Amino acid sequence: QVQLVESGGGLVQAGGSLRLSCAASGTIFSINTMGWYRQTPGKQRELVATITSGGYINLSDSVKGRFTISRDNAKNTVYLQMNSLKPEDTAVYYCNLEVMETSYKRLPYWGQGTQVTVSS
Repeated sequence: QVQLVESGGGLVQAGGSLRLSCAASGTIFSINTMGWYRQTPGKQRELVATITSGGYINLSDSVKGRFTISRDNAKNTVYLQMNSLKPEDTAVYYCNLEVMETSYKRLPYWGQGTQVTVSS
């Protein structure tokens, strides 16, 4: 079993910055893709950014140039640095990790979600 703990959300003014963290613990052999998604009421959860174990990064067009994603494999942690925040970035942000619990057992895990609110 794997537990994910997210942190770093909060209230910020437009143009400000926040850094989200998602740390995994438990039975972990390795972690493949790590990512961040966000969701607002009445809408589907959408991809924000992903990073593979090899370091390949995929960013949503809406956050390119403002957000960056990184990972610390030694700490089983993924980060989302959010700069130049806009009110439309307001959402609950969820991390998602593709965890290899053994060399052959792969499972997806979601964080509990952290609220990001950007005021205008």
